[in-house]
Amino acid sequence: MGTPDFAVPSLRALIQAKHNVVGVFTQPDRPAGRGQQFKSSPVKVVAEELGLMVYQPAQVKTPESIALLRDLKPECIVVVAYGQILSKEILELPPQGCINVHASLLPKYRGAAPIHWAVINGETVTGVTTMLMDEGLDTGDILLKREIPVSPESTTGEVHDLLAEAGAELLVETLEEWQNGTVRAQPQTGPSCYAPLISREDERLDFGKSATGLYNQIRGLNPWPGAYTTFRGQPLKVWQGIAPYDLPPAVNQLPGGRPGEILRILSSGVIVQTGEGLLGLAEVQPAGKKRMPARDYILGRHAQPGERFGE
Repeated sequence: MGTPDFAVPSLRALIQAKHNVVGVFTQPDRPAGRGQQFKSSPVKVVAEELGLMVYQPAQVKTPESIALLRDLKPECIVVVAYGQILSKEILELPPQGCINVHASLLPKYRGAAPIHWAVINGETVTGVTTMLMDEGLDTGDILLKREIPVSPESTTGEVHDLLAEAGAELLVETLEEWQNGTVRAQPQTGPSCYAPLISREDERLDFGKSATGLYNQIRGLNPWPGAYTTFRGQPLKVWQGIAPYDLPPAVNQLPGGRPGEILRILSSGVIVQTGEGLLGLAEVQPAGKKRMPARDYILGRHAQPGERFGE
């Protein structure tokens, strides 16, 4: 059971490891793009490519879906970013349980957007966890974990791809050890936190915050959904920042300004005052336009130091 790109390596790994995948459950086709044409999930596309049976119930908890699952007689159900909550009846259906691949080191970052929040919060290490699912939100007993370092420049997209591959490898390892009885499910221990879906407010850059926090927010929202601010009252996406430690030394000698104020326009980007330190904006995207260097955007509008973002 899976839907987005993150689940695709796990599905391929199951096939490569010679597991008998009796069915693939994924979300129904959804309208997408400007034309609102119905689009299959990445998991459906790959499942059909592999010649697997695909099922797309709008609600997996219905009696019809549960009857279908019983007919399939799975020994184990693997769940990777499926996007639907499984009922107690489904969780108890396979004799080997339901095993989930989650993109964090549980119990940290339970919830729907663990990768985004790990990057936004400036984590230097994250990872993947396989767990035996229960009725809670990512609260099941842990089977195996694998840590992945996060560089200070990594975007959510880059970390996503690393964790998707690591999760696939860990899934195959978990199934082998679970089947052989060489791994035991252990209750989650230690500090926990939640990673809710990204809201519109989470995307907004508040220049009263620290430069480091804003830099992490920008890379944590890249490539989706993107951080944003405003300039001269118009919305502006910000796709790439320049970390405070990467700014030229002379920049740090500039006299301070108000949060969001343009202090200097460099070839590498636009230097902006924050509530704590200076931040460079390197790549932006005005509404309805393509991405462009922040310098080109500012110069194209004949903007001057002293003007402010976020007004």
